Amino acid sequence: MPFEDEQLDDGFSDGTTKVQLDLWKRLFGYALAYKRELAFLIVAAIATAGVEVSYSLFAKWVVDDVQANGMDASFGLWAGLYLLCNLVVAVSVGGFEWIAGRVSCYVSHDIRFDAFVNLQKLSFSYFDRRPVGWLMARLTADCDRLTGILSWGFVDMIWGFTIMVGLTGAMLVMDWRLALLVMTVLPVVWWVSIKFHRRILKSARLVRSTNSEITGSFNESIMGVVTSKTFVSQDANAKQFGVLTKRMYRASVRNLVLAAVYLPLVLVIASVAVNLTLTVGGSFVYLGLIGAGTVVAFTMLARNFFWPAEIMSSWFIELQMAQAAAERVLSVIDEDPEIQDSASVIRALADGSTESRLGRFAADGGHARIQRIELKGVGFAYDPEQPVLRDIDLVAERGDTIAIVGPTGGGKSTLVNVICRFYEPTAGQVLIDGTDYRNRSLHWLQSNLGMVLQDAHVFSGSIRENIRYGRLSASDAEVEHAARLADAHGFIMALDQGYDTPAGEGGSRLSAGQKQLISLGRAILADPQLLVMDEATSSVDTETELAIQHALAEIFRGRISFVIAHRLSTIRNATRILVVDEGRIVESGDHRELMAANGRYASLYRQQGLNEATREWAEVAGS
Repeated sequence: MPFEDEQLDDGFSDGTTKVQLDLWKRLFGYALAYKRELAFLIVAAIATAGVEVSYSLFAKWVVDDVQANGMDASFGLWAGLYLLCNLVVAVSVGGFEWIAGRVSCYVSHDIRFDAFVNLQKLSFSYFDRRPVGWLMARLTADCDRLTGILSWGFVDMIWGFTIMVGLTGAMLVMDWRLALLVMTVLPVVWWVSIKFHRRILKSARLVRSTNSEITGSFNESIMGVVTSKTFVSQDANAKQFGVLTKRMYRASVRNLVLAAVYLPLVLVIASVAVNLTLTVGGSFVYLGLIGAGTVVAFTMLARNFFWPAEIMSSWFIELQMAQAAAERVLSVIDEDPEIQDSASVIRALADGSTESRLGRFAADGGHARIQRIELKGVGFAYDPEQPVLRDIDLVAERGDTIAIVGPTGGGKSTLVNVICRFYEPTAGQVLIDGTDYRNRSLHWLQSNLGMVLQDAHVFSGSIRENIRYGRLSASDAEVEHAARLADAHGFIMALDQGYDTPAGEGGSRLSAGQKQLISLGRAILADPQLLVMDEATSSVDTETELAIQHALAEIFRGRISFVIAHRLSTIRNATRILVVDEGRIVESGDHRELMAANGRYASLYRQQGLNEATREWAEVAGS
């Protein structure tokens, strides 16, 4: 199903059709950072502008020389100078292209890097509101469009402006009256540009928006290929995608039509200027005010004068069309994390960093062990009208294993996300060793956190690299030890390349259970003080589950662990079991206490045991 890109607020796209100067001033800072390269480009542009002026002057001098001297004119001199000018142009243009290409690569890297780095900092809530396809479009198509205007477009502007200034100066020196005549056409060019730019920008926004939807549709079709084939929905998907591509086609054609009308219109206006030059200049020759060579040279200057004007007009169109992309890319770069360190924490960390170099201070807890986590009256709501958590009170000491059970949608995962500070409570406090965790460093807390999720993500590198992701400095021996604890070593060694076996994109070469074992090994290697397991054994067979349970007894020792479990038989040894329903803790105690209470947990446990027994009996009978 395609998503609606228009529903996403970029923070910039307010529908304005004006060129936002502050936005472009900031973005051109990416190109201006490379002052040495830009200085070379300016020198090359000046050299080229000088040669362009020289061509017209040569024409004047040759015509005047032939008129005055006939066959005795200095043809050899003019030919030699013309060849020299061509060599200068070849060198300057070659250098210009080379340096401009480097600037393009630099700018492309810097924009994408800034966007990517900021994405890594953003809170979970941002990704809840942004489909993957939307973000991919920002970092690919929009960045490409923006890079083009900030690099090649920018240097083309330098080139065109420099040549235009050179030609203007030459025309004014040669004959100021004809020069002013040519320049009277410029206001017409700018008037046409202003008339066109609003329509172009509006059309460009529609193109970028539709492109985001197409990218999102591509992403969903690839990620959901199994579901699509299972429900035989390929034709329906193709129909929906066809609607998007037709909309993209119409918007793109409208853009092309506007550009196709605009640029030839500028050329027609330029031809009017040349005709005026020939007409008025010819009358000046007849009256003896100027020579024939001056008219020839001026005609060339007038024609060439609108070539850089055309370049700058094209650049202006590209600027308008790229503004929609610029708004979207900056919306990613400028987005602030909803959860970040407060100013007081940042100051404390800075002071602590200074003192730690003197050996007197361990910044924000340093390597100290987390002894206690306490939740006091914690509440949370995505929507203020619909709270997800209500009045949660909880204390977990070092060495405790807290199991969280309850119906789907009851708030189990949200509770864990609040504890991990992926979201912050909208009511109450989460205290770490007596200090509100909002007064602690976010990085410190989450660097002491390990997670094993129900849908374990495996990267496309080798299995060794995936496990080492838990601690990048770990040795091969430590990676293997973590894999053994996670009971993953056996299946890894059975693979063709062992630990060096590529996992495939998203772990495509591994089963769901194998991916979870790798995720568990990754968490073990990280040696976190706070361990979270969210349905971590839901995709493994019974034998593997028993092996993991045996390993977990050792893994849980010496740390605070939170376990969200569907199979209640796996949490019998938990220090405490919380039953969460409708955002509240409705029961709390260990397995014996809750079974004796004969409440919600006991009912769930007996029902689940009955279901498992029935399933096992059916399997035996079927065999």
